[in-house]
Amino acid sequence: MDDILFDEFFSGLPEGRISELFKKGYPWEPLKVLKDFLFDTLPELPKDFPVETPLREDLLLTLEGEVIPVRELEVVDGEYFFKGERVLGALIKASSYFSGRKFYLGASAIVEPFAYLKEPVYIGDYAEVRHAAYLRGSVYVSSRAVIGHTTEVKNSIFLREAKAAHFAYVGDSILGRNVNLGAGTKLANLKFHKREITVEIKGRVYKTGLKKFGAILGDNVQTGCNAVLQPGTLVGQNSFIFPGVVAGPGFIPKGSKIKK
Repeated sequence: MDDILFDEFFSGLPEGRISELFKKGYPWEPLKVLKDFLFDTLPELPKDFPVETPLREDLLLTLEGEVIPVRELEVVDGEYFFKGERVLGALIKASSYFSGRKFYLGASAIVEPFAYLKEPVYIGDYAEVRHAAYLRGSVYVSSRAVIGHTTEVKNSIFLREAKAAHFAYVGDSILGRNVNLGAGTKLANLKFHKREITVEIKGRVYKTGLKKFGAILGDNVQTGCNAVLQPGTLVGQNSFIFPGVVAGPGFIPKGSKIKK
């Protein structure tokens, strides 16, 4: 990845195998290969895990791939025990829905009721997919990240502790570490003309090769409630987009405060 551009957005490479996508090219390049990367690297859900139907009961999917009804577990101080042995896995609540089988769910991750997940999806340790969230496929959710109530996400990457906790739309976007989207934030990803999206950074125009491209939010970026970022908006680290602002398109340098 172009070192100058990379440093504008990220303080270092992401943890885990997803880092492979960030080592060369421009900051938006990972979005072009995310779907194939996930299909190639993710395991399949166990054959006894129900798909294409709402779950009828709470399940624990262990890191070893065992599916255990929560009613059969003993819970002690927030930890799960099965037949006297501690087990690690993801808690998946009744009424959530999985379409397809290409998924990974990490230790202590949670998928709440009525969440709808389409393959391929990676959910890291301690990550949360909350009530009625919609993951439309090709979604990478790093450890301790949050996809919240009625939030819709497609073809996007959430780095560690990134949060879209309330009523957001995140399309074809990358959220850096510790990003926080205020309630109702929308990262729009398609222009009216439906042609390739270009971005201007420091006086140079870059062709992205993407017709659908939302935003790249660098580490620690925050948006206020009901902010809207236009397609092809790149926000440098430690910036603030204030409530109700329509920001972009184009490049916003790190440390910016966009108030109108």
